[in-house]
Order: sequence, then structure tokens, then C-alpha cells
Amino acid sequence: MPVGYWCPVLHAHLPYVRHPEYPEFLEEDWFFEALSETYIPILRVLDGLVRDGVEYRLTMTLSPPLVSMMTDELLVGRYRRYLDRLVELALRETERTRREQPHLEEMAWWYVREFEDVRRLFSDDWGSNVVNAFRRHMDSGRLEVLTCAATHGFLPLMDAVPEAVRAQIHVGAEHYRKHFDRDPAGIWLPECAYMPGHEVFLREAGLRFSFLEAHGLTEAHPQPSFGVHAPLVSPGGIVFFGRDMESSRQVWSSESGYPGDFDYREFYKDIGWELPWDDLAAFLPDGQRKNLGIKYHRVSGRGVDLAHKQPYVRAWAMDKAAVHAGNFLFNREKQIQHLAAHMDRPPIVVSPYDAELFGHWWFEGPQFLDFLFRKMHHDQDVVKPITPSEYLGRFDDLEVCQPPMSTWGEHGYAEVWLNESNGWIYPHLDMAAERMVELARLFHEPDDLQRRALNQAARELLLAQSSDWAFIMATGTAVEYAQRRTRDHLGRFSLLHAALEGGGLEESMLREIEARDNLFPNIDYRVYR
Repeated sequence: MPVGYWCPVLHAHLPYVRHPEYPEFLEEDWFFEALSETYIPILRVLDGLVRDGVEYRLTMTLSPPLVSMMTDELLVGRYRRYLDRLVELALRETERTRREQPHLEEMAWWYVREFEDVRRLFSDDWGSNVVNAFRRHMDSGRLEVLTCAATHGFLPLMDAVPEAVRAQIHVGAEHYRKHFDRDPAGIWLPECAYMPGHEVFLREAGLRFSFLEAHGLTEAHPQPSFGVHAPLVSPGGIVFFGRDMESSRQVWSSESGYPGDFDYREFYKDIGWELPWDDLAAFLPDGQRKNLGIKYHRVSGRGVDLAHKQPYVRAWAMDKAAVHAGNFLFNREKQIQHLAAHMDRPPIVVSPYDAELFGHWWFEGPQFLDFLFRKMHHDQDVVKPITPSEYLGRFDDLEVCQPPMSTWGEHGYAEVWLNESNGWIYPHLDMAAERMVELARLFHEPDDLQRRALNQAARELLLAQSSDWAFIMATGTAVEYAQRRTRDHLGRFSLLHAALEGGGLEESMLREIEARDNLFPNIDYRVYR
């Protein structure tokens, strides 16, 4: 038996961005970039580990909006077109660099091979179905996939209308069952945001466990004996694992963590912003400059201006990823040996991260995971990777403690999602939630058109409640888009509400809204009763 366990958790989520009304839409690139740089590379790593007989354990959230986009025919088709453009652009870059920057030509050819491999995996090997590729690893028992709230709504700020909290949790769980053909064991609470009392909705949905920021456990009452290194169970009957800050900070911090190493690829220096417009016009069909995914430079040094970044050397970056994997494992061994000396059970170190850190923000992140799992398998016997369900299957003697409200946002509570930039949305969201509850109670036997409208009203409310919009407003990126999305969904909800109450429901209007916001095709508005 190992001395202790490591539980890596990757939270994969993106807001639902789908705009059939436009032939090209800039924000859809968020999804395409994450597929190419994070989700497919992670799957490629897992496939390689299985091929080579390396035992690994990984826990992931695949949020309902993300899964919906992964399985949407329109977005899948647009992603294929996106990959074709990437390959064409990379091939052009081999010619341009040969003429103008021969020292970058080798890297241009690397991008050709990388984009072609991503395209081959997605289209040929996996039949354009990334969800099924994840399912294969789930079926092996090596990957545990968690559910999430329906649209990643910030649940503590919905507490004024408990039915809204319940709907977010139940719709998310049902969506998971539909796509993964099994019951979810655990849930990632959006923004790691917990509110005491929400356990009743989690139990109703058949969920057993979730995760909290470190202070969610260390400030629980009574204070748990082992801090974040053993899960607790709340009086409401849900098991909570706590985030280990030491292992988390080593990875995610660009200041003190691995991603800031000088040999890693520089995120902010992309040819989409640097090459002459005429060279790129064919790859910027909406007429706006943007990241195109080809970056030739490395971090180079602390505080180095973008204009003075040094060329990226892939071999150096891979060497450094291997070194960092070894360092991370060494630290976990020492940490677990120390903890085990003071505990009556094997400690568990839980390391949650945004999945998009691995590959998108930290380009070498998937390779770091690859090296780490291989070193953990071959080079030591102190630390073993484990999933939450596996751990609970072995250790069920848990302390009963009441966690406080907490999140993993800045300062640990709700100020990122409720401040002067976004506070205006909540009276409108609460009013819409109250009206949705009223509609659900009023319409006991709707006709077919009314039922469709009620279900669509539920979709619009859920989409308006996405925590992403408040987060974007707070961070100051794509603010106009986040504001517009909030207003648009609330506006469409109000339109449907008025038509249902006033009897002026038109099928043509409803059909147009359904075609635009089409997630959760099997939603049942009665979840709000």
C-alpha cells in the first residue's frame, strides 16, 4: 500500500457560445482553442498512457455547456473548418519563415505536424466525438468524470430562489446521465462555491461528494483533525474534499509556479497580432485580429517585453517539463511522508485546476502530466494517484463537520461575482427565477406549444445565470459580450413569459429562439416546481 494518495482534478468548463445567426463568431474560438490546445492533447496523453501500460488516475469535470458544444453538429462542423485553416496557415508559415525568418522554420513545421495530428485524432480516430473519447477512459476506471451545475451558475447568489439552485443541480445531473450513460457520483460546484444547506439538492440528484477551497475545510466546525488532507462529511450528508494549496500553487502560479519558466512558450506573442494584415486576411474572415495559435517565442525572462522575447525551442521546453514533473513528484513524496507521520490514515493531496491551464495557458501542461504519471508509475511507491470514488471506497470513516460558505475566487468568497461591475444583474436574475417558478406551478397541463415555450424559458434562465458573465464583467475582458449575453437571455425569457401569461404565443417566434439556444433538448420545466 502507498504511503498516501494524489488526486488531480481538472475542471473543464467554457460558457455556452453558439451563434448560428453568424457565419463566423469570434467568441466561438474560445471553444476551438480549448479543444485544440487542452482537451484533445489531454486525451492524447491518456491514450499514450494506456498504450504503454502506465497506471494513472485522473478526475475531470466536463461541464454541461462544454459537453453540449462538443456534441453540437454546427460547432463540430465549424471546428473541422477551423482545423483545416490551421493546417493551411501552418503550411504557409513554413514557406514564409523559410524566406523571412529561417530560424523559425523548424518550429513552423512542428505546428504543421501538431495541427495535422489534432485533426487526425478528432476526425479519423474519434469520429469527431470527443465525449466518446473521454467515455472510453471512464469505462476503464482510470478517469472519473464529474458533473457540474447546468450552466455553471454561481449557486450561493441564487439562494433567494431555492428552486433555481435545485434546477441548476438537477438539470446538470440529468445531462450527465444522458451523455455518459451512468449516474454521476460527484459534482464540481461552479467556482468551487458552496453554501450550507445546498446538500439537500445534491442528495436529491444522487450526488455523493464535491470539492471546497482549503478554507472550506480548515474553517469548518468543528475543525477537522487532518485539515484538507482527508475529506469530511457535512451534517447534510455530502462528502467534501479540500484543495491542497501547496500542490496547486506549484502549478498554477505564473509567478512562483512552473508555467512562468523562461523556456516555456509565451502565450501573449501570437502571429495573429504581429504579421502584416495581407499575410493573414484569409485566416481572419470576420475582419478582426485574434490569436491564431502559432507562437514562436518563449517566456525568456521575468519582465521581458514582448518585442524582446527569444525563440521557442521545443526540446528545451520538454526537458523542463520533465524536470518539473520530477520536482512535483519529489515534493508530493516528502509532503505525504510528513503528513502520514501525523495521521491515522493515508493522506490524500487534492490538486484542483482549471483544465484549460494545461495546454491553452501553459502550453506544455499536457506533457507535464504525461511525464508526471509515468514517473509516478515507474520511479517510486510512496504516492499513488487516486479518484475520489476510489478513495471513498477504501476510507469511509469520515469526520462530521459543517463547512462555511466559500469559493476559490479571489479572497475566498463571492466578491468576484458580486461587485460594482456586475451587481446589477442579480435583481433581474432573481425576478426571472421567481417568474419561472410561478410558470412551472401555473401550467399543469400545457399544450405542446406551451410546453415548448416553458422549456425554452427554463433554458434562457439557465443561460442567463451562467457565472461566466459576471466573471467576465469583473475581469474586464469581453465585457460588452458578457453584458449582451445576460440581457439577451433575460430578454428572451421575458418575451416567453409575457407570451405564456398573455396568451400571445407564436410558434414562429418560439422556433427561432429554440434554434438559437438549443442546449438541454430534454429539459423539463417542471424541475422548477
